[in-house]
Amino acid sequence: MSYKIYINGEYFDKENAKISVFDHGLLYGDGIFEGMRAYNGKVFRHEQHMDRLWKSAKAIHLTIPMTQAEMMKAVDDTLALNDLRDAYIRLVVTRGVGTLGLDPNRCATPGVIIITDKIALYPKELYENGLEIVTASTIRMPSSSLSPRIKSLNYLNNIMAKLEGLRAGCDEALLLNHQGEVCECTGDNIFIIRDGKIYTPPVSAGILEGITRNAVIELAAEAGIPLFETTQTRHDVYIADECFLTGSAAELIPVVGIDGRPIGDGKPGPITKELIRRFREMIA
Repeated sequence: MSYKIYINGEYFDKENAKISVFDHGLLYGDGIFEGMRAYNGKVFRHEQHMDRLWKSAKAIHLTIPMTQAEMMKAVDDTLALNDLRDAYIRLVVTRGVGTLGLDPNRCATPGVIIITDKIALYPKELYENGLEIVTASTIRMPSSSLSPRIKSLNYLNNIMAKLEGLRAGCDEALLLNHQGEVCECTGDNIFIIRDGKIYTPPVSAGILEGITRNAVIELAAEAGIPLFETTQTRHDVYIADECFLTGSAAELIPVVGIDGRPIGDGKPGPITKELIRRFREMIA
């Protein structure tokens, strides 16, 4: 099925959904985006996604040409038009059409694109049995160069690491920061569990502060499971009892191996399973 795509206030069929080749989002990766999920017709943590989008825009001096309420309505309207209750939403804001030069002031009006569709990021069996990941040699771009808290259209850093993972036969790859600390995977945040406690890298390690990541932190607190945001190395992942990833598209998915080493007993662990259960109850 071909769903309608929202572009600057109008709807287009997929084959007719086009933007200018002079849009700086295409030419320079100058823009921002959010990946969101809808469950039972309701966007998961809609307000938090909007807040993060607006913060990303502010950080790159981009003025979104509508209010948060108007953007939320446009997302809801696009879902309704496409008769989608359970869906993935890609919301993109570009700098807009400009010249071939870098100067963003030559872009008249930012562009807004809303794509809604079905998504299955990983096969069902990986959610049941867990996936294996590999550590990429590509390091996470330092925060001093470009803050990873800006969800920008320039994802080449992540793509290069993703290619390494795919070439190693893995669906995901782990990125380290320039200090050799665990950062995040190419599209997901990472958590490890050891001795009944959960550990995840802090924002200061150079990660995107994931919406699903924050939801899991809340779920762990509700379940009475100790959780610490602290720096880690690959050694900590190697000796972990359990590991899982979180993301809007991935939700929660177990990791059972890294760099050819099994994590724990090589199967999804009990705390991971409990958090997955609680997350599914929450979105239901």
